[in-house]
Amino acid sequence: MSDSISVAQGREYLAIPGPSVIPDKVLQAMHRASPNIYEGELSDMTAGMIPELKRVARTRHNAAIYICNGHGAWEAALANVIVPGDKVLVPATGRFGHGWGEVASALGAQVDLLEFGKSSPMNMDRISTELRADTAHAIKAVLAVHVDTSSSVRNDIAALRSVLDDAGHPALLMADCIASLGCDRFEMDSWGVDVMVTASQKGLMVPPGLGFVFFNDKAAARHAALPVVSRYWDWEPRANPQEFYQYFGGTAPTHHLFGLRAALDMIHGEGIDHVWARHERLAGAIWAACDAWGQDNGPLRMNIADPAHRSHAVTALRLETGQGTALREWLAQNMGLTLGIGLGMAAPDDPARHGFFRLGHMGHVNGQMILGLLGSLETGMTALGIRHGRGAIDAAATIIAGR
Repeated sequence: MSDSISVAQGREYLAIPGPSVIPDKVLQAMHRASPNIYEGELSDMTAGMIPELKRVARTRHNAAIYICNGHGAWEAALANVIVPGDKVLVPATGRFGHGWGEVASALGAQVDLLEFGKSSPMNMDRISTELRADTAHAIKAVLAVHVDTSSSVRNDIAALRSVLDDAGHPALLMADCIASLGCDRFEMDSWGVDVMVTASQKGLMVPPGLGFVFFNDKAAARHAALPVVSRYWDWEPRANPQEFYQYFGGTAPTHHLFGLRAALDMIHGEGIDHVWARHERLAGAIWAACDAWGQDNGPLRMNIADPAHRSHAVTALRLETGQGTALREWLAQNMGLTLGIGLGMAAPDDPARHGFFRLGHMGHVNGQMILGLLGSLETGMTALGIRHGRGAIDAAATIIAGR
């Protein structure tokens, strides 16, 4: 048999941190004729999904649906609580903190960026100092990313709420849960989050195209006090529609809604606590394998050193030999496995970017998929002559087995 033969034939595995693997049940639900968008099945189904979306977000408050991606959800949330000239505080722990701040700036907000690097969580003492110094309460909102998909850091949103409360600061706490919802534990109401944004293509297991904004009464009061709100982004008619079309500001995203219905059935059928526990178990297996590969000065490193600050949905990695791009390309061509690029970890013209890559393990993933992912990674490192420690698959299997 030729050494160069590919074994990539068969079903491909997209192991990037979103879009995530789409379940067959979701695909089948979407594979249907267009429905009536004025009355009947679609209207009834949508109204029934709103409480179930709130259950996933762990909130009793309001939910608004938008036809957009996560960037659109950022803008939708901001458009309802921020006017030009308002100041927002952005503690950034990766590319997506910067991105949300850029959207705020484009809407005319003054952005106070607190940079925490690409490998560390938010420092609550620094944030506290910033808030306490704002005695005039010029800061109207804190834009916090729960899981930054680029760095794979998981930030402590409940601790951030405590910092705001201890400082006696009235700013809204806004959380980006685009990468984390349905993967990492998130408790909107009990953690004191005022506004949360997410999107369909990650833990919710639906193709890109739906954005969601959840907001509480404090955020609704801020919205009511604004002199003007974009007609399209306005969350009030979406959260409290008088007519079906108002859920979406126009024509409904018909087939995405059927997919979302199937995805919510899967999430609630499994139970959100089990969903979180499954993601935690599978993430632990990946980390155990990476630890094993990095033994004896192997070149593989996880971006987040402390497991307490790692996401259960995505793991950012670096090969110090600079072979991350080569490994991704080999796996795609020879194993039918696609890994995520090292987004935002180095400038596009910096050769160091070729060392970074990411593993997505969010949504519709199970034990055999993760073991297949890890076995493929080890095969790729072997094929490319990348030095790595032994025992990774055994270590992962032990975690998955609960031993």
